[in-house]
Amino acid sequence: MKKFRTILSVLLAFAMVFSLAGCGGSGSKTDTTGANSAPKIAGVKDLTVEAGTSIDVLAGVTASDAEDGDVTSLIKVDSTPALTFSNGKATPDKAGDYELSYTVTDKGGLVGEAFATLTVTRKTGEAEVFKKFDFSTRTAEDAHGWEARVNESAKAEGTMKQGAFVFDIEDPGDGDGAVQLVKPGFALEKADYRIKVWAKSTAPTYAHFIARDESVEEWSTFGAVFNARIEETVAPIELNFSCEGEGSAELMLNLGKITPNPDNAADTTPENFSVTIDKIEIYKITGEENEVPLYTADFKSGEGLSMEAGDGAAAEASFADGSAQAVISAYPTEGGVWSIKANLGLGDLVIEEGVKYYYRFTVAAENGLEGECLVESLSQYHEARANFNGLSVPAGEEKEISVSFTAEHGVSDPVIRLQIGNPPADGVTANTITFTNVEFGKLEGDKEVDKTIESFAPIGKGSAVEKSEECPWETFNGTDEDNEHGVGTIWTEDGSLFYRIDDGGSVDWHNKLICPITLPSDSYFTVEITAKASKPVSCGFFLNPSGGWDPRISEGIDFTTEEKTFSFTTTDPFITDMGVELLFQFGSAETAALGEVTIEFTNVTIYQMLIQ
Repeated sequence: MKKFRTILSVLLAFAMVFSLAGCGGSGSKTDTTGANSAPKIAGVKDLTVEAGTSIDVLAGVTASDAEDGDVTSLIKVDSTPALTFSNGKATPDKAGDYELSYTVTDKGGLVGEAFATLTVTRKTGEAEVFKKFDFSTRTAEDAHGWEARVNESAKAEGTMKQGAFVFDIEDPGDGDGAVQLVKPGFALEKADYRIKVWAKSTAPTYAHFIARDESVEEWSTFGAVFNARIEETVAPIELNFSCEGEGSAELMLNLGKITPNPDNAADTTPENFSVTIDKIEIYKITGEENEVPLYTADFKSGEGLSMEAGDGAAAEASFADGSAQAVISAYPTEGGVWSIKANLGLGDLVIEEGVKYYYRFTVAAENGLEGECLVESLSQYHEARANFNGLSVPAGEEKEISVSFTAEHGVSDPVIRLQIGNPPADGVTANTITFTNVEFGKLEGDKEVDKTIESFAPIGKGSAVEKSEECPWETFNGTDEDNEHGVGTIWTEDGSLFYRIDDGGSVDWHNKLICPITLPSDSYFTVEITAKASKPVSCGFFLNPSGGWDPRISEGIDFTTEEKTFSFTTTDPFITDMGVELLFQFGSAETAALGEVTIEFTNVTIYQMLIQ
C-alpha cells in the first residue's frame, strides 16, 4: 500500500510538471515567483464499511489554500481497485482493501494530495453477544499454605484481599513476632533456596525474614534476613539459604515491633500502616555448573560495538580507554525502543539451540537507560533470537548486567543487542552509554533452577485456583521472568475486574493483562470495553492469535478517571476456529512514573457478526 502511494505521488508530480511546462503562459498559472503554495487536505482517515453499504469518503474532509481559500469543493477522489463515486459516495460490493487518493488543484496549478485505505468487509448478520465476561462472582482465593499470626500485644489483621495478602497494622505489638506471615511445614531437600517476598507499605517499616529449622527442638535457622526495609514502592525481600538433606522449615516474615538501633528509638516500626504482599517467589536450585568463557571483548582495537538508528534518531559508536560508547545525539521522533540498537559483537561465535549460555557486561548511562537486552542474529534480528531480557540502568550509575539462559534458537552471527530507542525520562534528548568487561560463554554442568510463583490473586498466573470460564483472566509481570520491573495483580469485586499495577515496567510486555478465548471462523468480532483508572494511564490493546504475533486488533487506549467505553472491530475473519488472547499491554517508563495505578473494568463483551 505504501509503495502504491509513493508511485502515485511521483506520477502526480510528474504530470503536474509536464502540464505546467506544456502550457507555458496560457491556461493555468505557472508560479515563477515561488509565492504560491500547494493546497492542504485535512480530515482524511482510514475507513471501514460492510460490502453493499454506501459510504461517503468525503465526509469530514476539507481543503484549504493560502491564496484561494476554501477549495473543498474541488477535491477529487479516486480508488484502486476502482470504485464509482458520486459526490464522494460509493457502494462497494466486493470485500477487500481499496486505496483512496484525494487530490485538489489550486488556481496556480499546484496539487495537494492525501491517501487513506478503505477496508470493505464481507456482509454479515446482526451483531450478537458471543461472550460477556462475568465479574460478579468473587473467585476463591488460595493462600498457598501461608497464614497470618497476630499475638495479643498487637492490634493487626492479616487477610487476603484485592489480589494480595494485606496486613492492616494499628499497633505492631511488643516484638517482631507479634505480627507474622508464616508458612509452616515447608519441605526441603538437598538444594539451595532463594525466596523473594514482593511487598510494599503505606509507611516505611522493617521486617525480619527467617527460615526456622522445624526438625530440631531448640531454636535453629537455615538462614535469616534481619531489618529488611519495606518502602512505599513494591520491592523484594530476599532470603537465601541451603539445606544439606531432607528437612522442614517454617518460613516467617515478622512484621511486628522492630527497632534496629536501640539508641535511636525513633527509628522503629510505625503505627497505623498497611503492608501489601503481591506474591512470593520460591527458587529451588540443585546441581552445579561451571562457566566456560568463549568470547571477551577487546575494545582497544576499536571494534566490538556497532549502532543502528532510525525513525529520526541519531547514534554512533566510539571507543576510548578500553571501553565502547554508544553516543545518542537524538532520540526518535516516532517508533519505539527498537529505533536505536547498540550491537555488542561476539566475534565468530556460533550459538546452538538448547545449549546453556551466560553473558555479562558493565554499563553506565549518563542519563539512565531503559530498554531490551537480546541475544539474536545481527542480520536476521528477531527471526533468529536466542534470548530476550529487559534492561534498566539508573542515571549516573555503573551496573553489571549478568544473564544466564538456554538458547531458544540457533544463531550463526549473534550479537548482544540493546534496543534503547525510548528516552529514559521526559526531556532527555541525548545520552552516552559506556560498555566495559563484556564476556560471553557456555554453562556446563547439571544445575537446575525450579521457580514457583505463589500469587495471592484469586485468578491468574501463580494462583492454584482454576480459572473459570466466566472469568479466565490472568496477568503477566516482567518480574515473573526475573526482569527487574513489572509487578501487578488482579481480582474481582462488586461486579468489576480490577487490575492493579504496583510496579510499571520499562517496556510494554512487563505489565500485561491477558484473557485467552477461542473465536469461531467466518465471523467478524467487536470487542467492547468499559473501564476507568485511578490515574490516567495508556496501554496497547490487541486481539492476537495464541502462540504467535499477528494482531487482528491493534489499538491504543487512554484510560481516564472517568468511565469510558471503547469499541474495536476485526476486519479479517478467521479461516478456522482460532485460540486468541485479549491482551492489554501497559508497561512503559510513563506507567512506571505513575506509581500504583488501578484499572477497573465494568464490562468486557465480545459481539459476533456471522458472515452470510
